[in-house]
Amino acid sequence: MKALFDISSLDCSKRITKNYSTSFSLAIKMLAPKIQNDIYAIYGFVRCADEIVDSFTGYNQEELLTEFELDFQKAYSRKISLNPILNSFQEVVHRFDMMELVVPFLKSMRMDLDKKEYLTQDEYEEYIFGSADVVGLMCLMVFVNGDKKKYNELKNSAMKLGSAFQKVNFLRDLKHDAVALGRIYFPNVDVNNLSRNCIQQLVAEIESDFNEALEGIKGLPKEAKFGVYTAYRYYKSLLLKISKTQPDEIMNKRIRVGDFSKLFIIGKSYVKYQFNYML
Repeated sequence: MKALFDISSLDCSKRITKNYSTSFSLAIKMLAPKIQNDIYAIYGFVRCADEIVDSFTGYNQEELLTEFELDFQKAYSRKISLNPILNSFQEVVHRFDMMELVVPFLKSMRMDLDKKEYLTQDEYEEYIFGSADVVGLMCLMVFVNGDKKKYNELKNSAMKLGSAFQKVNFLRDLKHDAVALGRIYFPNVDVNNLSRNCIQQLVAEIESDFNEALEGIKGLPKEAKFGVYTAYRYYKSLLLKISKTQPDEIMNKRIRVGDFSKLFIIGKSYVKYQFNYML
């Protein structure tokens, strides 16, 4: 039965999500049940592509990414795939007609194969658009249930939130990206001479993205608002922690928000959400 295979495929997407990101899994659980599965399907796909270019060292990563992309194209054309992650994702792509968002995402993943530095603002923004903004737009399409009018109203804010999340990740993973992967995403940032002023400039840029994103979060349907707002509060807390960390520490350890702090963020977010006081 195809239905049973689809259920099993979705279970694989859920497992990928839960294994790779406890924070994101927690945020998904705060979405309305009727939209959770679609977000699991999206995350499963983007996580697999990301792992190919980030983690599968020692293998032919270019060949693996090319096969992954070709397999997705086949899945999209056939409306089925024996790869359960692709099978789940193609169904969501078809239902919400968002193939145009998948193309720039895969382009950015391919950039990670051999591009080590982003020297201009245009290069930097192009990468972030494909690696993060379009993922935010995929999720937004699910949140508004395909309502194009609502999607267009919230599109810019969703992109800003995707950008903010990605830039926080860049800051958090600065050491790993530079040392293990040889990548420097921020233009004109010397990781060997990281200054306090440089960190504060990056933090200010990200805070500006967050400020623009918040207005869009307030306009989300109730099925998605609390989950997205909680993720927003979590990343804001992570950014605050990074901003208070000395540059040498950022390059020597991975900054994280502890489990107790995560629970506190959830509780505080819920109170603010309930009283419609989202800041």
